[in-house]
Amino acid sequence: MTQKVALITGSSRGIGKATALRLAQAGYDIVINYARSKKGALETAAQIEALGRKAFIIKANVGDVDKIKDMFAQIDQEFGRLDVFVNNAASGVQRPVMELEESHWDWTLNINSKALLFCAQEAAKLMERNGGGKIVSISSLGSIRYLENYTVVGVSKAALEALTRYLAVELAPKNIVVNAVSGGAVDTEALKHFPNREELLQEAKEKTPAGRMVEIDDMVNCVMFLLSEESSMIRGQTIIIDGGISLLV
Repeated sequence: MTQKVALITGSSRGIGKATALRLAQAGYDIVINYARSKKGALETAAQIEALGRKAFIIKANVGDVDKIKDMFAQIDQEFGRLDVFVNNAASGVQRPVMELEESHWDWTLNINSKALLFCAQEAAKLMERNGGGKIVSISSLGSIRYLENYTVVGVSKAALEALTRYLAVELAPKNIVVNAVSGGAVDTEALKHFPNREELLQEAKEKTPAGRMVEIDDMVNCVMFLLSEESSMIRGQTIIIDGGISLLV
């Protein structure tokens, strides 16, 4: 049981899928997690297997702790180890403050924040069997700046970044490295659910100091760096990949 294993939640599309494929290219067997897009998960698995790596698909809503525990039990049974956990799955309600309901808050915080805590607990149990591991979460600029209709998602991502710091300290004795990557506007499938998508994309195209929008590969490049040995002394940090747009007033 020496083949390294990586779990990427929400890996049927977008940044999660691209990360899964990059890790497969790097030699990892991949656990693909999805909640709704079975077709996308199957397509991702086929691409991973074409690279000569094993793909194991698990359907699970990571906002449900029982589903999280079942997912990790399946990983343990199938592989007996876990080396990398990329906390990518996300969801959220895009509404102004005065239109938010309790159900919107619970749904968004469960998937975007609570999932990291309870997935990290289970991941750590598997990682410490083989001397440690790496955890990287995907955040967004709404955690630190105002974005229209983004209140509850922004709060959930701020919680994710705070939790990243606490996990980094408390999992360090187990040789588990924990960080996060925060992206500017990236034109993924998820962005299609934003009511102000066109405005966000236009602002990113016009105002990003780097001269272009952030692309999926920009995010994945940073994730892969944080999963490498070269970044082992970076702990509890959220690295912003936005071409410099967050530096503007």
